[in-house]
Amino acid sequence: MATLQIRIDDHLKKDSDALFSSLGLDTPTAVRMFLTAAQVYRGFPFPISQHPLSSETAAALEDARLGKNLYGPYATAEDAMKAMLED
Repeated sequence: MATLQIRIDDHLKKDSDALFSSLGLDTPTAVRMFLTAAQVYRGFPFPISQHPLSSETAAALEDARLGKNLYGPYATAEDAMKAMLED
């Protein structure tokens, strides 16, 4: 039996562990399932593609990354919805 070691972001690992746990799996089992499915499909078991981002989406992602032009926090979901519908 072989061992696979990879380095991933701490948050990705934590979130993935939680997701797989909610599905009744541990992360090593989920990785084995992915690798097995890749062998069956003879490639990725899901589509891999690049979709160009609109300039508006790219700008919004950059703003989010830099923490610019953000609104809130809001006390309730209703407050957030009101703010979104104001424009």
